[in-house]
Amino acid sequence: MGLSPLAAGLLGLVGATGLGLGLWQSRDRRYHDAATVAQAYDRWTNDALLETLWGEHVHLGYYGMPAKRRDFRAAKEDLVHALVRWSHLDQLPPGSRVLDVGCGIGGSARILARDYGFVVLGISISAAQIARAKALTPEPLAGDCRFAVMDALALDLPDGGFDGVWSVEAGPHMPDKQRYADELLRVLRPGGRLAVADWNQRDPSAAAPNRLEAWVLRQLLNQWAHPAFASIASLQANLEASPYANGLRVETDDWSRATLPSWLDSIAEGVRRSGAVLRLGPAALLQGLRETPTLLLMDWAFRHGLMQFGVFRGQKG
Repeated sequence: MGLSPLAAGLLGLVGATGLGLGLWQSRDRRYHDAATVAQAYDRWTNDALLETLWGEHVHLGYYGMPAKRRDFRAAKEDLVHALVRWSHLDQLPPGSRVLDVGCGIGGSARILARDYGFVVLGISISAAQIARAKALTPEPLAGDCRFAVMDALALDLPDGGFDGVWSVEAGPHMPDKQRYADELLRVLRPGGRLAVADWNQRDPSAAAPNRLEAWVLRQLLNQWAHPAFASIASLQANLEASPYANGLRVETDDWSRATLPSWLDSIAEGVRRSGAVLRLGPAALLQGLRETPTLLLMDWAFRHGLMQFGVFRGQKG
């Protein structure tokens, strides 16, 4: 007597979950040095899975406050516009020079250039990301939206060369948070605007992680080549303590609830776009299964307040 469709489906789900967990623990992706981050993003770019599921804007989406159901990719573009407005970057005139630190494959940079008329330089430590960002940038935009391989902790750029500095979800990859803050502000001109969004852990001084939370944090660090998470308060302190701050006062907010649906939507995209994933080949399918437990842990951590989506703004004195 054969299995019912429901039983077969449940067995398949259990098998896929077991396979995903096995793959999840099968490869060391802990942060060792900057090359670890570059190699991880080279792989994620070259296998095309992240772009297939997340589109050109490989960051979280903005679903509003309170969060409302949105198209996943539309929410991602909305995050760019929401952060531009909240940070007052939109007060810069067209033609302003903006640096995108940790630009991914250029989705945000292209929106900043296309919709706000900024002249944008996007930088990433991943050569594969930069090559893909250039390939995705249409010719009419190429003059105002350029990309370069560069280490965010050692920017090969002059002091005060930019009217705006933008950095979304790059901070967790930085082993030296103070140096990261220093470099962001060093290249920002006096009067320039800062816009940062970051995955932050709950401030340990407010509540130290319990045993379960400590394990979750360790997995979130190890699985995606993160050396450490800052808290919102500690990154704010890094920015304000920088020798390049010039009296900068940093304002912060917590957009965790506005971005929370992104994690489960990331998994749902794998179902909605299963045909596209299958066309990438067996390796991409296995990679998708391998990422699912981390996405679920991210959802749990943000849902329970262990992690926070911090945003930071300020105008340099």
